[in-house]
Amino acid sequence: MNTTAIPEGAETPPDSAELITLAGGCFWCLEAVFRQVRGVLDVECGYSNGWAADPDYDIVCSGTSGHAEVVRIRFDPTRVELATLLRIFFAIHDPTTPDRQGNDLGSQYRSGIYWHAQGQRAVIEWTVVQQAANFAAPIVTEVAPLSNYCPAEAFHQRYFERHPSQGYCAVVIAPKLDHFRADWADWLA
Repeated sequence: MNTTAIPEGAETPPDSAELITLAGGCFWCLEAVFRQVRGVLDVECGYSNGWAADPDYDIVCSGTSGHAEVVRIRFDPTRVELATLLRIFFAIHDPTTPDRQGNDLGSQYRSGIYWHAQGQRAVIEWTVVQQAANFAAPIVTEVAPLSNYCPAEAFHQRYFERHPSQGYCAVVIAPKLDHFRADWADWLA
């Protein structure tokens, strides 16, 4: 791993970027938060770890595809470590409720961490163990290699950014984003 820090605002060489895919309920919430994190280069809403080929929002929401709503995060590991991204992830969703986040219910809303490189697995497993002390109930987050990923429709990308006044955005995402900004101010881009 390259340990030389890249100055703020400098372009990151493509070969130093890493990917991690996270599921924690509605992908609009996760995307809005992770777009704010220093060192995150891009966030894409999508679907993963199901069995249906080329799923769309309707089949994922039906619960019949096996896919979770996810965000695929491209990040610069010299500016933000995977462990930090995972600590943020555990702070912004409830990893103790199977197939549920708030009022969103179904396997598509499960908590999951899907690695892109085998070397990420040890960091993920260590972070899950460390985070367990922060919760009264056991963590039920699925930890697995990424499989069968598909980007979500263009309509879902940057949803909060484009629709901040929409009901779900105003009532659910905006307060979550405010809470994140207050608690993680040192990590804001």
